[in-house]
Amino acid sequence: MAESRTGATSATQIDTPAAREGGFSLRTTVFGSDELRRAQTRIAHEIVERNHGAAGVVLVGLHLRGPEIAQRLADAIESFESVRVPVGALDVEFYRDDIGLRRVHPLGHTDVPVDITGMVVVIVDDVLFTGRTIRAAMDALTELGRPRAIQLAVLVDRGHRELPIRADFVGKNLPTAEREDVRVRLRETDDVAADTIELWAPDGDT
Repeated sequence: MAESRTGATSATQIDTPAAREGGFSLRTTVFGSDELRRAQTRIAHEIVERNHGAAGVVLVGLHLRGPEIAQRLADAIESFESVRVPVGALDVEFYRDDIGLRRVHPLGHTDVPVDITGMVVVIVDDVLFTGRTIRAAMDALTELGRPRAIQLAVLVDRGHRELPIRADFVGKNLPTAEREDVRVRLRETDDVAADTIELWAPDGDT
């Protein structure tokens, strides 16, 4: 689950009526489909290199888009390692530290198909922001078993951490303003023809 708001630099600047909605304007396309595919392939290779192979690795994606990204990483690993890495899904809504401050809306089902005890669990998410979602994910994982190690893979790290959490594998480090929003759209989850990651900013921001 992305810790939404995001920002900063990239190639395509857009300012048209079609690129404005809900008080926000599209500023930058961070990744198009080709760049995103290359970033995912690189992350898959880095996961294998860091762990000296794919044996004993399980990918656990955080809802909403993490399970789909984890599946893509598993497909990439299988293409060059000929090893099928287990893929799971995790809903962390009931483990968040603001659970008493807002209504809880479950985002999807938790399904981790293997015993994670003694495994290297790679948490997979789209955007890393404050780190609080990842802290909740680690709490949720400890109820499923005792991993040998927990690692983190994200497509975008936008900064603004509130907890001492960092990603092990990053598609792009993207400096942002807090008011900005990083929007990830994937074919599997967002009914779009092509994957994109975009930077949006409130109207009137420069």
